[in-house]
This record gives sequence, C-alpha cells and structure tokens, in this order.
Amino acid sequence: MVRIYYDNDVDLDILRGKRIAIIGYGNQGSAQAKNMRDSGLDVIIGSRRGEGWENAENDGFDVMPIEDAADEADIIHILIPDEVQPQVYEEKIESNLKDGNALMFSHGFNIRFKTIVPPDNIDVIMVAPKGPGILVRKTFLDGFGTPALIAVEQDYTGKAREIALALAKAIGSTRVGVIETTFKEETETDLFGEQVDLCGGVTELIKAAFDVLVEAGYQPELAYFETLHELKLITDLIQEGGLEYMWSCVSNTAEYGGRTRGKIVIDEHVRENMRRILRDIQNDKFATEWINEYKSGLRNLCRMREEEKELLIEKVGAKLRKMFKK
Repeated sequence: MVRIYYDNDVDLDILRGKRIAIIGYGNQGSAQAKNMRDSGLDVIIGSRRGEGWENAENDGFDVMPIEDAADEADIIHILIPDEVQPQVYEEKIESNLKDGNALMFSHGFNIRFKTIVPPDNIDVIMVAPKGPGILVRKTFLDGFGTPALIAVEQDYTGKAREIALALAKAIGSTRVGVIETTFKEETETDLFGEQVDLCGGVTELIKAAFDVLVEAGYQPELAYFETLHELKLITDLIQEGGLEYMWSCVSNTAEYGGRTRGKIVIDEHVRENMRRILRDIQNDKFATEWINEYKSGLRNLCRMREEEKELLIEKVGAKLRKMFKK
C-alpha cells in the first residue's frame, strides 16, 4: 500500500537556517516561492533580467542572477522549462554547487534522461505538485493545498527525504497528501498522461468528433457545444467523485450510449498505440526527439501551432466563448 504523508508526519525544522533559491519566477516558481516564504522559509529568486525578475521584485523577493542565487543557496530549486534547464544548469548552476547542497526539481525529465548529471556530493530531490502554479497558490491561501509527489534520486546527506517532505509541507501539499515516488516513475507517467490523455489524446478526440459531425452536415456551433464545451462539465464530475459518480449524474441514455460505444472508440488498436507511446517514453525515443526539436529551434512545434490556429473548431469556439463572458 502506498503511504500518504500529511502535516503531522513532517517537521519543517530541518529547513531552519537553510536558504532556498527558486530558479525561475513563472507559474510554478512564483507560487512555490510565495508559499515557502509564507511558511517562514528563507527564499531568494534566481532569474534573468526581464518580466520574471521584475515580478519577483514587485512581490518583495531578493532577486539576483541565477549564478549568484545558486552560489548563496543551500537548496537550488530549478523551475524553468525542461528544455532550458540543461544549458542553464551547465552555465550558471553546476560550478556554484557546494558539498551537501540539494538540487531540486518539480519534474524529473532532465534527471531521468540524464541531460543533467549532478555531482555525487549533493542531494537530488523532487517535489512535484499535481496542479498548475495558480492552483498551488490559491489552495494554499484558502488554507488547503495541492497534492504532490516527492522523490529522492540521490541522498548524499542522509536527509534528502526529510528535506523533500519539509519542502512539500512548506508549499502546502502535506495539508492534503504527499506520495513518494521515483524520478523515473514520475517522469514516465507524467509524459504518458500528457501525450495519450490529458493533452494529446483529448484534443485529438475533440477535433475528430467535431470534424465527423461537421462533415455529416451538422452546424459547427452545435458540434462545438457537443464535443468540446460540455467536456468540462463531465471532467468536473469525474474529478469530484470519480468515473462512476459521473455516470450517476448523466442521463440513462447518455450512460448506456457511453458505456457501450466508448469501447468502440478506444478499442484494442488504440490501447496498442498507447503502449507504443509508453515504450517510446521508456526507451528515451521521445526525449531524444524533443531535445532535438528544441535544438532545431522548435520548427515543427511552431508549424503545428500556426496550422491549428486555423482550424474551424478554433474559429467557431472563439466566437461562441464570447457568449459566456460577463
């Protein structure tokens, strides 16, 4: 059975006297930095000059170049995009690491795929909130929290796990529950979920369903409501109470049709495609492809962004969403 850690299981005292450098002040960086500060920790921000730097200063943080923050801190928490991390680590962080420091992440990509290889004399840990930064901050302010995963890749000090749990508590996650995992498990399951379900799978399912209705002669506006707009209502029910709760909240007609026809859409062929995608993640094929895409200037990603802006579902949606603005 998995163990879930709560507030009473964790002591913040292990972080007393330690300085934490948050590298990057975007969505996650700003949320986690503010929560840690509100929990009484000593937090500084490492950033490039620009919007993030200015936002951190306006929020009252001590802001400095990344290399200086890394040099001053005991715990260096890297919260910049995955694809940027290796270069920033190599140029600004690696040479400033000291014996017994902790290098921290909120996603295991660069450790799992060895694009960052830390020295042996530091701890390597992860605290990964299961929600966007805006939710991490909002739930904290509401007296609640966002669940999180923790992981230890390297335990040089013998205290890495306790440090990770304390940092999870500082951002509010032990208020609701923290589960221990590994960098490998977190990375591979996170990428898989994004690709086959949460981001990739669901958007392709929506587009395909919309296109089939429009091709059959139905009005695009009705197709939009039936295949995209109402999806949020359904996922809200699933999040609230699970799959069976959702079924209990829809009509008998919807339940029967969904239970019998859903398996036709997601058949064994689709499941095998999912298994192939998982294999590509496990054997590093996807990581290599993504790293090369970034090095090439994101040519394919930029092309896909431009192409999909022109989809009919996007144009219809932009018009219909104005109906719901106050």
